Amino acid sequence: MKRREFITLIGGAAFAWPDAVLGQQPNQARRIGALMQGSETEPDYRSYLAAFVQGLRQLGWIEGQNLRIDVRWSASDAKLARAYSGDCPGEC
Repeated sequence: MKRREFITLIGGAAFAWPDAVLGQQPNQARRIGALMQGSETEPDYRSYLAAFVQGLRQLGWIEGQNLRIDVRWSASDAKLARAYSGDCPGEC
């Protein structure tokens, strides 16, 4: 390979490389929805949620880094639970 061909090859690769890098998307955080039956103020349900989050952390899923958890509390209200779960297309 001649020097001019080599320089052209390297120049072309250097020109195309940033486009390939910019085309890659960073890993976005995964999203989990948690529908809790109790109230947010009830210690038992708070501990259930904490145990769930701790289990995910042990598996490498860390809230705020690679995971987002959306928690909804239905406070034992069946209509509210249905609405949160998407079973009610309009009003329940």
